[in-house]
Amino acid sequence: MTFACKNYILEEDQCRKLHSDCIPGRPGCVLEGRVALSETLEARIRKLEEERRQRPADK
Repeated sequence: MTFACKNYILEEDQCRKLHSDCIPGRPGCVLEGRVALSETLEARIRKLEEERRQRPADK
């Protein structure tokens, strides 16, 4: 990544705030409204959310 975010966990490529993959500018991100999402990133967000819904709720 080419930005600095206090919520980014480098070792895990995860967002500490959202407890999910780091995708700058996604809803809930501290950078939301400060960066623009490309169609590719929006598709990635939809894919991650779909995968999350399909996972069994073990936790």
